[in-house]
Amino acid sequence: MGKEKHGHTWQYWLFFLSGLEIITVAINLFYAPINVAAGGSTGIAILVDAVWGINRSLTVFIINSLMLIMAAIFLGRQTLKKVAIGSLLLPILMEITPSLKLTSNNMLAVIYGGVLMGIGVSMLYRINASSGGTTIPPLIIKKYFFIDPAISLMIIDMSIIFLNIFVDGTEAFLLAAFSQIITTLTMHYTETGFDKKFQVRIMSNQQLEQIKNMLQRDYDGLTVYNVIGGYSDKDKQQLVIIVDTNEYGQLVAKAREIDPEAFIVTENIAKVHGGKWQM
Repeated sequence: MGKEKHGHTWQYWLFFLSGLEIITVAINLFYAPINVAAGGSTGIAILVDAVWGINRSLTVFIINSLMLIMAAIFLGRQTLKKVAIGSLLLPILMEITPSLKLTSNNMLAVIYGGVLMGIGVSMLYRINASSGGTTIPPLIIKKYFFIDPAISLMIIDMSIIFLNIFVDGTEAFLLAAFSQIITTLTMHYTETGFDKKFQVRIMSNQQLEQIKNMLQRDYDGLTVYNVIGGYSDKDKQQLVIIVDTNEYGQLVAKAREIDPEAFIVTENIAKVHGGKWQM
């Protein structure tokens, strides 16, 4: 699917729009109704709306447009193309998506908002896209001052989060900071935690060929390594295979059934690309 995404097929646009809409839902249904600004241009828009009553989507459009001008001046055409569509589509989606308060519990609101924000941003990162906004200044800072964009973006977001104190008090600040933590954790687990796999290494002194035949018959992606035994100093073979979590228990049981003395080592794998795992 990687090639299709870069070719901007309908799957790419569906994934792209879904990510932006999930971000919009997090803002319109959870953050904005309780006046919690958790960073980004949308956070600024929530604060501006709370203080002056200016339409949030309009504020985001203005901020994102200014950021696009900065990207065109300092970062060049390639970066501008990458962030332009997301920057302009986000305020449109914010305008057409209903804004209402789904829960009166502020803690639940920031938890749901943080999770949705993390999922939406991760979906955009997955296809090398962006919603623009405050993600652009860190790229400029990196280009001219060689500072990690993650650090710059964190400083910008924390500054916006800190402004909650002056708009809606300390509780809003604490909720926004907590939401940022939820978003960060969700992004981490969206990228790696929900797609865990196991890399299994198997060695057997007596039944290696039978185990190899079983793996070739029942599973995909078997690799055979030539190794040297540390104690015997003899040439041996090691079988290496990657399986989904639901296949792991069965695989070990089958291998142990063939050779109860088989030496099996398992490693956690965060992500696999290629082969039968195309995403």
